[in-house]
Amino acid sequence: MPASPSPMWGRGRKRPPPAIPVPISTPSTRPWALMAAPVWKDRAFCPDIRGMPPITAAIRRPRISSSTVASTVPKPLVCVMSLAADRPFAALMFQGTGSDVGKSLMVAGLARAFTLRGLKISPFKPQNMSNNAAVTADGGEIGRAQALQARACGIPPSRHMNPVLLKPQSETGAQVVVQGQVLTTAGARDYYRLKPSLLPKVLESFALMGAGADMVLVEGAGSAAEVNLRAADIANMGFAEAADVPVILVADIDRGGVIASIVGTWTILPAPERARLKGYVINKFRGDASLFTPAIDFIRDRTGLPCLGVVPFFAEAGLLPPEDSASLRNHNKEGAIKIVLPQLPRIANFDDFDPLAAEADVDLRFIPPGQALPGDADLIILPGSKSTIGDLDFLRAQGWDVDVHAHIRRGGRVLGICAGFQMLGRSVSDPLGVEGPAGGRAEGLGWLAVDTEMAGDKVLTLIEGHDVHGVPVRGYEMHMGRTMGTDCARPLLTLAGQPDGAISADGRVMGCYLHGLFASDAFRSAFLARLRPGRGDGIAYDAQVDAVLDKLADHLATHMDLDQLLRLAATTPG
Repeated sequence: MPASPSPMWGRGRKRPPPAIPVPISTPSTRPWALMAAPVWKDRAFCPDIRGMPPITAAIRRPRISSSTVASTVPKPLVCVMSLAADRPFAALMFQGTGSDVGKSLMVAGLARAFTLRGLKISPFKPQNMSNNAAVTADGGEIGRAQALQARACGIPPSRHMNPVLLKPQSETGAQVVVQGQVLTTAGARDYYRLKPSLLPKVLESFALMGAGADMVLVEGAGSAAEVNLRAADIANMGFAEAADVPVILVADIDRGGVIASIVGTWTILPAPERARLKGYVINKFRGDASLFTPAIDFIRDRTGLPCLGVVPFFAEAGLLPPEDSASLRNHNKEGAIKIVLPQLPRIANFDDFDPLAAEADVDLRFIPPGQALPGDADLIILPGSKSTIGDLDFLRAQGWDVDVHAHIRRGGRVLGICAGFQMLGRSVSDPLGVEGPAGGRAEGLGWLAVDTEMAGDKVLTLIEGHDVHGVPVRGYEMHMGRTMGTDCARPLLTLAGQPDGAISADGRVMGCYLHGLFASDAFRSAFLARLRPGRGDGIAYDAQVDAVLDKLADHLATHMDLDQLLRLAATTPG
């Protein structure tokens, strides 16, 4: 190891000044003319869905023009004058009958639909639980879904869009991130006691996201009717009552039992919370929607709730980044470049690989526990993790370390990203107990001559640079490890003028700390070409995400009444 190795950690950026509050206006004072106007011009950064720096400093709504609006809106939207008494912006919250009912994408699609019609929209989720996070330009981290929603709004992600982020590190404990910064690590009972003290921060962030916005679209978490979690709730009705926000219930018909889930949720809620419900949306419908009419009548008779839309299944949702590891999906394609990843229990930032999966000639597979890593893979990727030592132990218990060794001996290539990079080294130590018990240490896989030590402070930064071949790349760093060693003299990347990562002497094993690197089209294309010489250019990934968001916006606008949603958002629920 060199006498004075260069530690590999990131560089930060200062937050731009906050936006100037602009209250919602009436149709007579705020005509369609503003639709091509810049959004929140004082914000210096407008990173895309993966939290990346901009190519230009101009911040505008995605492809908004008067012609676009004329072609997509058959009639003007009505901005209602009546707002909640003590709030200068409209707000509407989408809560679910359960998890994975489609709340995140519904908020993203509606955000894009309203933005395309000239409204300034901000997304907000009081509390999220996810190891799939995004770095924000104002120096924090938020759930990936809120970064996607910010992209739909044409604004930069902010740490205030998701003021409480829980990042599970074990079956019973999680890192607690408040307004973008790590506050503590807490078990379930400790967090339950901590929650009441977080509500003021949540409400502060909500007010900040409303400043300069016409409307804030709020996403709840899990089910609206978790009675065992209702005390000190900040994620669903607890927040809605504290912020005085009306609520729409989202129900997933694709999984079955949708009528019972709606009526059951309404039945469980106490009367004041029932009064806050303004209607429901049936999501992921397949078939003839007219067949659901008797169910709409039944639900109205039992609850009094109106149906605000029956939204058909949106097949292209799979092209948008998922937030939940339960949504990990394989993309089996014959004759393609085969890339495999072990599905680690605490896998994090797995959306790093969505751009690879989107390529027509890439067969990306997440290998579940109990299965060997395929011997015919072109590339094995070790992904990020919220518990490097814990997942390294799990990897060995599955025998995947043997599969990696065999793959390399056959001449295969291996890439480690963040925690995966650390695992490829000689050792990982955690003297402060950042990810587990203090003093923890594990032997790495030993394919890179580097060692990692967990530090007490987290690196959170947007950054760009180039790879070892000079190909431009950009992304973000989000880690607490510091990695040093002789192989760092062969860095995979140079970011902001500093080396990042390492490459083995034979060039077949490599790693880095940069998340989101495959969203850079030039880098992804060049990287895949080294695995499969002669392949043509790939897709424009960011353009594809924007196109799908546009289609999702049209899809929701077709099957939901946007005027009605605006009227509900601008009224006092009580």
